[in-house]
Amino acid sequence: MLQTAFNRLAVCELSTYRWSFEDDVLHYASKGFGGVGIWRYKLHDYGEAKAVELLKECNMKVSSLHWAGGFTGSDGRSYQESLLDGFEAIEVAAEIGANCLVVLVGGRAGHTKPHARRLIRGALKELGEAAVAKKVQLAIEPMHVGCAERWSMLTDLPSTLDMICDVGSPNLGIALDAYHLAHDPNIVAWIPSILPMIRLVQLGDAKAAPILEQNRCLLGEGNLPLGELVRELEANHYSGFYEIEVLGEQVEHIAYEQLLAHASETWQSWVAS
Repeated sequence: MLQTAFNRLAVCELSTYRWSFEDDVLHYASKGFGGVGIWRYKLHDYGEAKAVELLKECNMKVSSLHWAGGFTGSDGRSYQESLLDGFEAIEVAAEIGANCLVVLVGGRAGHTKPHARRLIRGALKELGEAAVAKKVQLAIEPMHVGCAERWSMLTDLPSTLDMICDVGSPNLGIALDAYHLAHDPNIVAWIPSILPMIRLVQLGDAKAAPILEQNRCLLGEGNLPLGELVRELEANHYSGFYEIEVLGEQVEHIAYEQLLAHASETWQSWVAS
């Protein structure tokens, strides 16, 4: 069981920010990880065709592609620019065989809440249709309210589930990032009911709730119930990827090789227990 589960353990490239795309894939593969969460900027620099060949050579899956969104203009782009970028990201996700495309919908950006929701819902409906055609899963990532202002006005599971229900696309689900959502004391209890909507589980730990910037710590060294969460997911037969995402001031002094080894060992102890 452990080896089968380990094939579903991936690393988000943001965790090894200073490495190149090639460095990421080769290092992750050498340490036995089964997948990589691809950051579009690194992919663009390396080249999509070369990336597909490298992934194939290393027998690495793509757990996710990061990211599309910003439909409210909170990142400085217009609605149309964000939408077109989303269509492009879906094409890329299909080409590289990504398990899902992560979506950060955008912050409120000075709009009224109803108008911001209309912008987000409209964009997701259009992208949902394109995703169905390309057989790509879209995964909305809710963010903790402490660091979500620029990135997402969806800051909890209920609001995210409401949006998914409003849009009604069969290819739209959730990227459950524990760093953002596991501060909710009810997160483990949510798992059985939301399992069909989960497209990706991201693992990040924290010693305190985020304030403006994300500041993750090594897995298992924070206050979040990650082990309990993983065990509950496995007990409910979650079969998707777990993706390690560890970044911030608390870990920036740690060598990437050490960070990856620690994350792997910690996750394996959760699955095996």
